[in-house]
Amino acid sequence: MRKYLFSAVAVSAVIAGTTGFADEAAAKKWIDSEFQPSTLSKDEQMAEMQWFINAAAPYAGMEINVLSEGIPTHGYESEVLTKAFEEITGIKVNHQILGEGEVVQAVQTQMQTKRNLYDGYVNDSDLIGTHSRLQLAYNLTDQMAGDWAATTSPTLDLDDFMGSQFTTGPDGDLYQLPDQQFANLYWFRKDWFDRADLQEAFKAKYGYDLGVPVNWSAYEDIAEFFSNDVKNIDGVDIYGHMDYGKRAPDLGWRMTDAWLSMAGAGSKGEPNGVPIDEWGIRMEAGSCNPAGASVSRGGAANGPAAVYAIRKWDEWLRNYAPPGAASFDFYQSLPALSQGNVAQQIFWYTAFTADMVKPQSEGNNTVDADGNPLWRMAPSPHGPYWEEGQKVGYQDVGSWTFLKSTPSDRAQAAWLYAQFVTSKTVDVKKSHVGLTFIRDSSVNHESFSERAPKLGGLVEFYRSPDRVAWSPTGINVPDYPKLAQIWWQQIGDVNSGAFTPQEAMNRLAEEMDITMARMQAADERANVYGGCGPRLNEEQSAEYWYANGGAKPPLANEKPQGKTVNYDELVARWAAQ
Repeated sequence: MRKYLFSAVAVSAVIAGTTGFADEAAAKKWIDSEFQPSTLSKDEQMAEMQWFINAAAPYAGMEINVLSEGIPTHGYESEVLTKAFEEITGIKVNHQILGEGEVVQAVQTQMQTKRNLYDGYVNDSDLIGTHSRLQLAYNLTDQMAGDWAATTSPTLDLDDFMGSQFTTGPDGDLYQLPDQQFANLYWFRKDWFDRADLQEAFKAKYGYDLGVPVNWSAYEDIAEFFSNDVKNIDGVDIYGHMDYGKRAPDLGWRMTDAWLSMAGAGSKGEPNGVPIDEWGIRMEAGSCNPAGASVSRGGAANGPAAVYAIRKWDEWLRNYAPPGAASFDFYQSLPALSQGNVAQQIFWYTAFTADMVKPQSEGNNTVDADGNPLWRMAPSPHGPYWEEGQKVGYQDVGSWTFLKSTPSDRAQAAWLYAQFVTSKTVDVKKSHVGLTFIRDSSVNHESFSERAPKLGGLVEFYRSPDRVAWSPTGINVPDYPKLAQIWWQQIGDVNSGAFTPQEAMNRLAEEMDITMARMQAADERANVYGGCGPRLNEEQSAEYWYANGGAKPPLANEKPQGKTVNYDELVARWAAQ
């Protein structure tokens, strides 16, 4: 049974019969002591907080529960912003943090059982295809115009959210509110790449300049060079690559987060390939019915490009990564870069920038004595099957999601908290802590112009038009929780040596199609997916689909000449845009 606890602030408000001065005093205290800098003046911040005080009055004393994964942004929300929100509004928030797999499992369990486990979730926008089909999440567009109008902030300013296009369903309605977002980019030690002796040695061996790799051939050459030629810098054994391989759910997301499309497995089209997306799932333009993942059904999950992508992940992890990397998970591998023994990482998430800019005194060996980064970030290179116009990378957009199995009053209290932690009053400071931008106004704030040199290219990237080319999982995926859990076991069998990449991807594609066939049957029988469940194509030969817009046929040469670009010229191009 839920508990409703009355804080001192809420009690004073009830006694006074109004919102009370204590709430305003709390808002002023937090604005002065914590919520600076801001895109708003202090008077504007107070006005925004006054709206929260008034809107929250019917819910004061309520205790709600929300859930998110563990990144610095959510740590700040859980540890700091919950306290501010309670003092200002009288609503107590238990903001729990679990691993991403556990968050997805909780969402799936609540959707299946209709039991209210949490009042709100920061749930990746990767589930937009699921939420828009199953209609088990509150449609925010409808709610903001209807029952939740009184709890929707007039200063929310949805146009300021840079990721809202990814949380909008095919019906044009908003189902999730972005809370944080981060891209997978390329990370490298610029101080090493700039060394004249290493530049000379690299060019002598490979015939082109050491720089930011444009293609996977160059990335592999650089990995080999640092691992097998350079080997040691300043007495430290170094490696040319970092990744992870632990058999866990995040190993699957390692691949569904655009790895196949970066190799060139999907189709052209933004934000996701049409008709084949980064999961290798086919869905025709104008349709809402996925048609298959296997090459034989017009998909590409076990096609030549996908198999190449998995083979390279396995080879590079074995040959060029530090010992033990294959046993790392997502959360262990990325902060491991701070040890200072890795030259580059092809699939690096900007969510970990906050850890990578910590001072040397906190064990970070990738900054100098003044805290300036010795590394930089840049666009990730693409594989030989990739074509201009294809998806170039992944953008994680963790977004507030409210399920219909949550009573409306509890969901509205959580909706108020979601708007509070993304409000303009709070967002610039939160962005400085977590470095996971969601508002255009925040990333363009003057405080980030001042801080940009210490953030390794993050600000330049998010201010450039290039950022829109990085996108989350799209609407081709009909039921994210059911399909995502298939991936990691199959990928793990490659790293363990139990199956070849081709065997593993054949099994993966087959299991995806079997699962989607069950969804098709359920949708045809009971309209479970709103008529937008899978409708699988009849099987045809690989050659048929190679010639008719399916998976791409195998290349005779999967390692073309390596190509690199100069980092400073790249950043100058971003700035010019």
